Parts: sequence; structure tokens; C-alpha cells
Amino acid sequence: MSASQAEQIAGVRPILRRVVANAGLLLGGRTVNALLSLAFMAIAARALGASALGVLVLIQAFGQFLGEVVKFQSWQTILHYGARPLAEGRVKDFQRVLRFTLLLDLASTVLGVAIGMIGAFAFAGALGWGPAEAPAAALFMVSIAFMVSATPLGLLRLFDRFDVLAWQAGLISFIRVIGGLVALALGAGMEGFLLATALATIGSWLYLAGSALIELKKRGLLHEFAWRGPLTEGMPGAWRFAWNTNLATTLDVAFTHVATLIVGALVGPSQAAFWRVGRQVADALAKPAKLLTPALYPELARLRAEDRHHAMWRLARNVGVLAGGVALVMLAASWLAGPTLLAVVMGKAFEPAAEVMTWQVGAAVIGVFALPLEPMLISLGKPGAAVRVRLAVSAAFLAMLPFLVTQFGLIGAGAGLAAAAGGLALGMLWFILRENGIRRKADTPTPDPESLKGDV
Repeated sequence: MSASQAEQIAGVRPILRRVVANAGLLLGGRTVNALLSLAFMAIAARALGASALGVLVLIQAFGQFLGEVVKFQSWQTILHYGARPLAEGRVKDFQRVLRFTLLLDLASTVLGVAIGMIGAFAFAGALGWGPAEAPAAALFMVSIAFMVSATPLGLLRLFDRFDVLAWQAGLISFIRVIGGLVALALGAGMEGFLLATALATIGSWLYLAGSALIELKKRGLLHEFAWRGPLTEGMPGAWRFAWNTNLATTLDVAFTHVATLIVGALVGPSQAAFWRVGRQVADALAKPAKLLTPALYPELARLRAEDRHHAMWRLARNVGVLAGGVALVMLAASWLAGPTLLAVVMGKAFEPAAEVMTWQVGAAVIGVFALPLEPMLISLGKPGAAVRVRLAVSAAFLAMLPFLVTQFGLIGAGAGLAAAAGGLALGMLWFILRENGIRRKADTPTPDPESLKGDV
């Protein structure tokens, strides 16, 4: 190891401690979020039954899918292009990044709501809900406007305000549970629970956006801010970066919302409810480890701004090992206590979801071991590599999913999800090792031909 590499790696432990500390802040809010989300699902399950709950789940999945697809991952753009100007006090350059991401969010909002409202009627029947539920589904799609909060999210991460994000994570589920209890008390049907979900999304957006605005004003970053001006000047490759990170997230959604929609279309709302319940419990069990990812992004962005590439690699490896160990414990808990957990929380009728839930947790564990790889590639300015891997794996998974579901039921879908997670991890690992090898060669000094003559 060269002296420069040793200097780059020095200080990784304090950064890792900061990543874990920020993840710990998020953990408090996300743990509350996970528990309250399960509580809302349990309330809805007991009030609606498997079939109506399946319709609710499918409408929510469609709205969340569109919200993620149209939303540019502006928070990644803020971190990638905004970290250096912020550190160097270049306010105008930072405002240019901010203007670019805000305009992306606004365009995403308009597009998402329009497609969602039209699709609620156009796809009624095909995706599991009927014409009678289409008007309620269309109204729910208005909440897509408040799912696009990427810029405030990126700002708060860049400003190291993970405490705000922790509160926001719990707030959305708290509002949802209160709304669910009101709907239960009033004897409301599926529409009442849809309204509770929409109000929770709006409330959490207001809190997130308001907090980001306060932080911008506190730091004087809005002084003489203008909406007019060049969008990407001084931001090489900004459009390509934005499109690639958006596509990467869109493909990631295929593993969640699209899979739910396919299951519902092929085997009905009740099976879709089982799939969604199992996936929600799996996500809740894997959440503590996954929370290291949002805390990791800003640290990698700062290390990249300082050209400390070897330290980035060491940090990513340490985070993967730490998170994977936690995830394995969660897999054991799911395997041993899954049926009991579902019977207690959701009711006896949902106990059959336990077997597929274990496959879903297994897929999540594989993803947790690999979670630092995509942030690493994106922070190195290689989002295209992540997109290519996700595109290949997602295409294969979605192509095989109808066959797996029709031939083997939910278990086939769960096994396919685990296999896809493994393929995704291996693909990301290959690209990161390849990039690391390229950088090592670039860092190796070329021998002086004159000095070699003396060795002959």
C-alpha cells in the first residue's frame, strides 16, 4: 500500500462511526415507521378482509410505482454535484444544482399525477380493481404529487439532518394509523383507508419540505436565488446522471410494486395481499441494516469530493459486512417466528403468507450484504453500470415471474425474488471490482525507461 493510499484510508473508522450514528438516528424513526405500518396493515386486514385489502394494496402499489418511476432521484444529484460547492462556499454554484433538481421534481409531479389519474380508469380490471373502485383510485393518484420529495430529502442528508428524517419516517405512519383507526371506527370501506394513506403522504411531505426550507435559509443558501438561469452549467454529465439514477430506481421498483401488481393480475387480490403482507414484514425485519444506505451516500459523496477513493472502498466493505451480519439475524427471526408473527399481527387468515415471507426476507438479506455497492458506483460517477445490472436482472425477473407464479404460486415468486437479488449483487460486485482495478492501475506510477536501463 502506498503512503497516499494509507492516508486516504486513515480516518475511515470515524466516518464509519458517523454512518452508524446517522443510521441509528434513522433507525428510531424507521423502527416506529415499520411497527406503525404493520399496525395500519393489521387494522386494514381486520376491517376489510383479504380480498378488499388486496384491492387497497394494488391501488397503493400502482400509485407508489408511478411516484417512483416519474421521480428523478434528485437527492442523489444534490449529493453528487452539491457536496463540493457547499464545502467550498460556492453559493451560486450550489443554487444552480438546487434549481436543476427542483425543476426536475416539479416536472415529475405533473407527469406522475396525470398518468396516475388516467391509468386508474384505463387499467381498472387488469390490475385487480374494478370500475367501481376506479374513481377512488384516481383521487388517490393526486397524492403522487407529494411522493416527489427528492430534493428536500437530498438537502437534509447533505446538511447531516438525519434527525429530521427520523421524525418524518415515524410521522407518515403515525398519521396513517390514526386515519386507519378513524376509518375503522366509522365503518369506512377501502376508500377510507386510501384516504388515510393519502393524508399521511401529504403531511409527511409538508414536514420534510418545510424543514429543508428552514435549513436553506439558516445557511444563507437562498440569498438571491433565482428560478431563471443555466440549469447544468458547471455540472458535467448532469442529465445523464439524473436519467441513470432515475432508471436505476425505476428498475428497483420492479422488485416491489410491479411484482405486487403482477401477482394481483395473475392470481387475484387475496394472493396479492399475502404477497404484500409478507413483503412488508420482510422489509421491516431488514430495515435496521438497510438504514445504513442513506447514511452512507453523503459520506461517499464527501470522500469523492476529497478524491479519497481507497477510503471509499474500505468504508463500503465495512458497511456491507456490518449490515449483512444484522440481516442474517433478521432472517433467522423470520424463519423461526414468521407464522406466529403473522397470525398475531394480521390474523389467522394471513398465516399462509409466512412461507413466502421467508423467501422475501432471504432476498432482502442478499440485498443488504450488497447494499454499499450501488452507492459506491454512483458516488464514483458510474450510475450507468448500476443501471445495466438492474436492467438485465429486472428484465429476467419480470419475464420469469408470470411463469413462476402460475406454476408454483407465491413460493415460486419468492424464490425468483431471491435469485434476482443474488444476480443483482453479483453484477454490482463485478462492476465495483472492475472499477477498483482500473483505479489501481491509474494510481501505479509508470517506470522511468532511463531508470530501467540501469537494472539490465
